[in-house]
Amino acid sequence: MPTAHEAEKQHTGPEEADQPPSMSSHAGAPAPPSRNPCCLCWCCCCSCSWSEGRRPAWRASGESKLQPLPSCEACTPSPEEAQSWAQSFDKLMHSPAGRSAFRAFLRTEYSEENMLFWLACEELKAEANQHVVDEKARLIYEDYVSILSPREVSLDSRVREGINRKMQEPSAHTFDDAQLQIYTLMHRDSYPRFLSSPAYRALLLQGDPQSSHEA
Repeated sequence: MPTAHEAEKQHTGPEEADQPPSMSSHAGAPAPPSRNPCCLCWCCCCSCSWSEGRRPAWRASGESKLQPLPSCEACTPSPEEAQSWAQSFDKLMHSPAGRSAFRAFLRTEYSEENMLFWLACEELKAEANQHVVDEKARLIYEDYVSILSPREVSLDSRVREGINRKMQEPSAHTFDDAQLQIYTLMHRDSYPRFLSSPAYRALLLQGDPQSSHEA
């Protein structure tokens, strides 16, 4: 006859659902808090637990990206280079200094996650090792696509459904549609405001006292 405690454990389901895929549950280890089935994630609860085990490392890495942008020569454009960014959003995004300046602007609008997601997708597409692709794809999903993330980017349902299917077998191009959607969002929404911002105007006028006086 099982005790009341054992009966309750049998009723709530096996503890293995809260363990990473590479780990099995053994007696003697305290069970983590129970969670409902993950209807909000791309797969089953075991993958959520997998991410839970990795969360401190990748979250620390993600938070480090939110520190002040480093001061470097590449991040200090000439007025001529800064002026070229107004020609097209593509020119801005293909310039390291342009991305840094635009990212700093997005931070002031509390939408820096859009640039971080775009950069993470670029890094993923350059990866050839499938094991690393699997790892990075899951971290990108948890950090920018999951509705449980504080840095979730804005994606429509069609793109989300596509990602959920592709995450069964992640590839370097799993987030291509989502990356394009976020690129388009930044282009249409944030880019015009960036060009009108005091920060951008300051880049155009730096090192040119006469232009600054005329402005």
